[in-house]
Amino acid sequence: MAKEKGRKLIAQNKKARHDYQILDTYEAGMVLSGTEVKSLRQGRASLVDGFVQLDGHEAWLHNVHVPEYSQGTWTNHSARRKRKLLLHRVEIDKLEAKSQETGHTIVPLALYFKDGRAKVEIALARGKKEYDKRQTLREKQDRREAERTISAIRRKQRA
Repeated sequence: MAKEKGRKLIAQNKKARHDYQILDTYEAGMVLSGTEVKSLRQGRASLVDGFVQLDGHEAWLHNVHVPEYSQGTWTNHSARRKRKLLLHRVEIDKLEAKSQETGHTIVPLALYFKDGRAKVEIALARGKKEYDKRQTLREKQDRREAERTISAIRRKQRA
């Protein structure tokens, strides 16, 4: 069997980028059981309610839904169990120090396979206020309109 290369996205948390201001991102491995890996290879997972909790110099991923493997037997995993994240000690210490500050949290952004190994991209984030969310949407809309007008002008110049 050929070894996998590259990055294959399984799940993404787009709402996290809307609800939080991303300050720093980290890539972490996960401790998984066999049926979890098989279920992830089928492309089934959800990061919607997920968060990371630091406990005794260890990072744990909570509330990430990996459905049970359809061909699994009594060895199947529970869908929302907490999973240990594999990070370097220095990274855990940085995250622990920063997450103690008011308004900071650690959220999962993406779940993917990188060279055949399951990885999760986590981010140190600060919650946005409602007016920040509206302003971000407005900026995105303004950028899109500007690009449309520029492309329309270029189309007229070519014709």
